[in-house]
Amino acid sequence: MNTLLLFSPAMLVPIAVAFTVGLLGYAYQALKPPPPKICGSPGGPPVTSPRVKLSDGRHLAYRETGVSKEVAKHKIIIIHGFDSTKDLHYPISQELIEEFKIYFLFFDRPGYGESDPDPSRSVKSEAYDVQELADKLQIGPKLSGAALVVPFVHYWWPCLPANLSTESFKRLPLQGQMTFRVAHYTPWLIYWWMTQKWFPSLSIKSGSMAALCPQDMEILAKLSESPRDGQGSKSQQQGVYESLHRDIITGYAKWEFDPMDLSNPFPDNEGSVHIWQGGEDRIIPSRVNRYISEKLPWIQYHEVPEAGHLLIFESKHWETILRALLH
Repeated sequence: MNTLLLFSPAMLVPIAVAFTVGLLGYAYQALKPPPPKICGSPGGPPVTSPRVKLSDGRHLAYRETGVSKEVAKHKIIIIHGFDSTKDLHYPISQELIEEFKIYFLFFDRPGYGESDPDPSRSVKSEAYDVQELADKLQIGPKLSGAALVVPFVHYWWPCLPANLSTESFKRLPLQGQMTFRVAHYTPWLIYWWMTQKWFPSLSIKSGSMAALCPQDMEILAKLSESPRDGQGSKSQQQGVYESLHRDIITGYAKWEFDPMDLSNPFPDNEGSVHIWQGGEDRIIPSRVNRYISEKLPWIQYHEVPEAGHLLIFESKHWETILRALLH
């Protein structure tokens, strides 16, 4: 027996409306990131580290190592990178710490580890976080130098020649190119893009090692032999959106300034700024950082030919960087 269903125009309207509402509801859920699990809140991760309260009410978690502040000759603030926390171990020798009397301050950036998320996070706001943290902990008003190790580059900086930014961008794996375009042009899509299963997003987060050079792979093998101090679980414990995804948005959105707007913070040579770049780095293109350093001659550029993106995890490079910074 065959049954023929007939729908009148009056019946099709509510069906179309219901379908549209359902589709919009699905899209909204796919685009909207879940609320963060803030440390110390009901159901959130516990607070196990010392924290300071900032002027906007947020908390930053920190860790102090090296010699005490009272006897330190040099005080260094370490800013961790993508998918990391203040608890990451760096191969800095105790002999070097004692020789230079170094105090180290590590902290979790907003949304990472045990630091509260910042819904208004930007490049400038992160700089102000460092400034306020230093004031709260009475690190001292004097800045004597900065070492930028494989520093981030933005392919849409106005100061970059079009051929340089285009060629450098095309050297990235295709997944990286697509992800950074989403973050730059449609940041409201980043949560969906990073969690959808149809297309590959950021290659290194999907388990692909294509973005790492052989030297980086050797370092990763060594790091896998020792525990990461809870890095894998703590870096994203408040939510992947507030840590990794917001990092990508902040990095590739339109910046409030251009690198060429920067002036020498040490006009009287009372300090120095250094960039350390791995010559084999496949994640941060050396050509871009070399160009920036040439246009800003007060930056001392160091390219390590045999090193990759993870050069900071080799003790010999740490010693070279610290000696150059603290000479």
